Amino acid sequence: MAERASGFVLEERPRLGRLRDWVLGVGLLAALTLVVHYTLGWRALLSPWLALSPWLLLWLFSLSALSYGLRAFRVQDYFRPRFAGNFLVVLRLSVLHNTANNLLPMRAGEMVFPWLMRRYFGQGFLDAAAALMWIRVLDLHFLGLVAILVLSLSHPSWLWWALAILWIAGLSLMVVVAMLAESPWFAGAGKIRSTARRVLAAAPRDPWLVARVYLWTVLIWVLKLAAFTSVLKFFLPLDLGRLLAGVLGAELSSVLPFHGVAGSGSYELAAVAALMPFGIDPKLALAGAVNLHLFLLGVTLILGGLAFLLPHRTAPAQAVREQAPAASPE
Repeated sequence: MAERASGFVLEERPRLGRLRDWVLGVGLLAALTLVVHYTLGWRALLSPWLALSPWLLLWLFSLSALSYGLRAFRVQDYFRPRFAGNFLVVLRLSVLHNTANNLLPMRAGEMVFPWLMRRYFGQGFLDAAAALMWIRVLDLHFLGLVAILVLSLSHPSWLWWALAILWIAGLSLMVVVAMLAESPWFAGAGKIRSTARRVLAAAPRDPWLVARVYLWTVLIWVLKLAAFTSVLKFFLPLDLGRLLAGVLGAELSSVLPFHGVAGSGSYELAAVAALMPFGIDPKLALAGAVNLHLFLLGVTLILGGLAFLLPHRTAPAQAVREQAPAASPE
């Protein structure tokens, strides 16, 4: 059975990438495997793991898992009160979405979020996708702030502090964007205007909601960056600024026009590209990036498997509709 919304036909299951995406994704994975084999050697690459303390590994895994849990709190806060009493379902949704996003090629995993939102909570596909877009804007905004920090560590100057203050002040634009949805220009007929209005309306218009969701975003990324920089430092001993640059480059690989299966190839390429300007040997950078990626995939697979143990039954649909009849979060 299909659902029609805003001119799009939505299937019961999300489209998890086109054949071309999978071919390119598998090609990147194969290329990475061969490059590592002939330049580093897989045995030499993986051997440092034997020296890593299991307790340290457990601690870093716990930090990463906690960041996943906070993502669920962020989603629940963004859409409250409609998800009240359903946190475990939101947690399942959030973890499965991030698992798919880390494993599927060409960011096809992003489609899992609106699909699960519709399946678990009856949320409109377009409205859920638009809300995810604004959450991603907040993610990118904070990563931009981290990039400013990296630049300030490598080239100290008061100008970076001024830029950071202006960057944070730019968050207020999100409230302005949400208010644009009420503009008379979007009241006209037509699918394009209607779709644009719904996308704008999905942005949080309450300044306190923006502040809360951004605080969740900060906590999420602080935990993740703490875990990932610690992992990378074990394989590539560097100062904090360069470690952050490498992790930041790897995480921003999601904006590349190509993305391998499980991020393979694109994740490492972005990390190496971010480290090379700091004078890091490409082979050493590649070794650190691959091992960091293996840690990410390990966390992803373990938490993704555990997510299936969480409940997927929500409060009665009628109760959800009575709590939040509107299409966009307020």
